Amino acid sequence: MPSDYQTRALSTEPRCFSASENDAATGVESSPFVPSGSGSSLGRRPLARTQLAFLSVGGFDWKPLRAGQMALGGRGLGRLRCLRSRRRSCFLLTLISLTFATFIFCEFLVYFFVIFQCSWPEVKPANSSRDNQTPEAVLKVMFLSDTHLLGELRGHWLDKLRREWQMERAFQTALRLLQPELVFILGDVFDEGKWSSPQAWAADVERFQHMFRLSGHTELMAVVGNHDVGFHYEMDSYKLNRFEKVFNFTSGKLISRKGVNFVLVNSVALEGDGCRICSETEAQLIDISSQLNCSRQERSRSSWSRGCRGGRTRLPASAPLLLQHYPLYRRSDAECSGEDSAPPEEKNIPFKERYDVLSQEASQKLLWWFQPRLILSGHTHSACEVLHDGKIPEISIPSFSWRNRNNPSFILGSVTARDYSLSKCLLPQEKRVLTVYGAAGVALLLLLLGHFRLLAPPRRFARYVIGKRKAT
Repeated sequence: MPSDYQTRALSTEPRCFSASENDAATGVESSPFVPSGSGSSLGRRPLARTQLAFLSVGGFDWKPLRAGQMALGGRGLGRLRCLRSRRRSCFLLTLISLTFATFIFCEFLVYFFVIFQCSWPEVKPANSSRDNQTPEAVLKVMFLSDTHLLGELRGHWLDKLRREWQMERAFQTALRLLQPELVFILGDVFDEGKWSSPQAWAADVERFQHMFRLSGHTELMAVVGNHDVGFHYEMDSYKLNRFEKVFNFTSGKLISRKGVNFVLVNSVALEGDGCRICSETEAQLIDISSQLNCSRQERSRSSWSRGCRGGRTRLPASAPLLLQHYPLYRRSDAECSGEDSAPPEEKNIPFKERYDVLSQEASQKLLWWFQPRLILSGHTHSACEVLHDGKIPEISIPSFSWRNRNNPSFILGSVTARDYSLSKCLLPQEKRVLTVYGAAGVALLLLLLGHFRLLAPPRRFARYVIGKRKAT
């Protein structure tokens, strides 16, 4: 039967005690061997009973240890164990904190840091000719393109998770920081709209509405792209109608906000082969052109009555902004520049009409019908600025998704009835985000190696080499 001292030693968990607390608890000094005589031969006092009981825990036959080790006693060893436990806890806390901080920065804060540097361009609102005291209102518009939400056929779950999370965080951060009044997506909203079954289409639409959810004062519109309904030979009324139902889009649509006219064009239908959808689209565009031409005429009663009565709604007398997916005809991206333009090896590749860009005939029709002051397009996934007829600028907007380019971006526009000003807002680069993750991974690995003393042998070897060189 164990003694009372042994029972207490076995049943009590070790705590962190100071040396004085150890002596008070055991009733003896901390040293296991105490000199009891003088001269060459010294007598030794045996260990305290509690210390002996501690050393017999588990049935082990402990041999006498060195004096420095034996001096610790039972509660001294418990103190060491407690200190080691605290070190482990601090180490685990360091690992968790570093991992958590890296994740929060790369998945949330980096979007705030980058988009916070963007701002709305300034445009000097000209005073109205009729009322010099009332300045023209400035409309804040955000343009983006080619989001390419993946579907069930080609989209890997990890690819979906990574790229769609990037677009969601970028869009929601831009909404919070910039607060646009109007957002346009210039086609290819979905990647597999041309193949999607009704069930897959409904699921894709639901994901889109969650990712690009809006605040109360922001309005979103989209134009159709070839991935939404297919190229000309794949497009049909069913695919077009379900896109129009979701985005309230027609093949030719005119909207006016704060005196600014926007013409939304189904550029996929401008094939020029006389197909039914193509003919309907051209008829809608011609009607919009007629409305705009009437709005530009002098608003005297006589001129309006001659050609522009007929129950037409009077529109702002403002040259429109033309929004479409396909760019107008250009030979290639050879003249395009900027960090988000096409790669050098792709710039000189000739474009195919009706595939990469609109045909020359369709491009001239749009310029002649609308005489726009600005054209914005997508489709190429790269940035480009060109001038048509020496006076009409066109801006191709890069893709908004990491899946299509490393450095996506969007355009901010401050637009009035007579003027506009644009600026580009770059999003975080995927390679830089991955670099941060890689650096954090290396730091975690070094912490683990240092904690388990796996870095000691290389450190000793380095000291040995340095010492040898100094000796020589």
